[in-house]
Amino acid sequence: MAGPTTAERQKAAAGGSRPPRPPRPPRLPRLLRGRVRVPRPRTLILSLIALVVLGAGGSWLLYGSQWLRVERVTTSGTRVLTPQEVREAAAAPVGAPLISVDTDALEDRLRKKLPRIDTVDVVRSWPHGISLKVTERKPVLLIEKGGKFVEVDAKGVRFATVGHAPKGVPHLELTPDQENAAESLRRFDSHHLRRESVRVAGALPAAVARDTRVVKVRSYDSISLELSGGRTVAWGSSEKGRTKASTLTALMKAAPKARHFDVSVPTAPASSTS
Repeated sequence: MAGPTTAERQKAAAGGSRPPRPPRPPRLPRLLRGRVRVPRPRTLILSLIALVVLGAGGSWLLYGSQWLRVERVTTSGTRVLTPQEVREAAAAPVGAPLISVDTDALEDRLRKKLPRIDTVDVVRSWPHGISLKVTERKPVLLIEKGGKFVEVDAKGVRFATVGHAPKGVPHLELTPDQENAAESLRRFDSHHLRRESVRVAGALPAAVARDTRVVKVRSYDSISLELSGGRTVAWGSSEKGRTKASTLTALMKAAPKARHFDVSVPTAPASSTS
């Protein structure tokens, strides 16, 4: 019996080179067959109406109703300021919708009207309150001026003038060296020197800080302290404050009867009784 002809072989070869059929789309599980339905137009319209109604109702509840309006303003954190002063300076819109209160504007207003405030956080207290959380500046130095006292905080900011000096806060005296006053003030103005004195006050050991009565600044690298009992400390510049503080503590323990201490060069401290 004769084998396939050449034409038959070519036809078979051509049939075997057909491109593969595309895969069939996956079939849904039996449980879901017949259950996937396109929503009817009426259902879509009702759903849209419901969303509009809910949105309008929510807007009215937040802005138009009497239920979520500012009724009280509370304060916390005050030490020198009174809660009444803070509330009056804030001028929170009592009766306005709580959602509409601009908390950033209230914070800016408080810091501008009351410089004693260092930081403030205005918080909505739902459903009817505004909470003012205040942190006041603390004086670390006092500048006497015209019989009153200007309070200076740890950042060198002069934030308040008071009639009576707070207890335990040293006085700052800026007394430029007369021989080099012009040069000293040209290189370091009074604001810069005040910042240096603040750095020195912040570096003092706790026991020394309690006894410090006056911080004297003659120039950038000539800062000294007057302590209780007529004692003095030559501190030098504000640099190496921690090292100088440790050196001064050790020096006072080693020479408890000394009246004058010099830690301007902390690697070579000195003390004397006269």
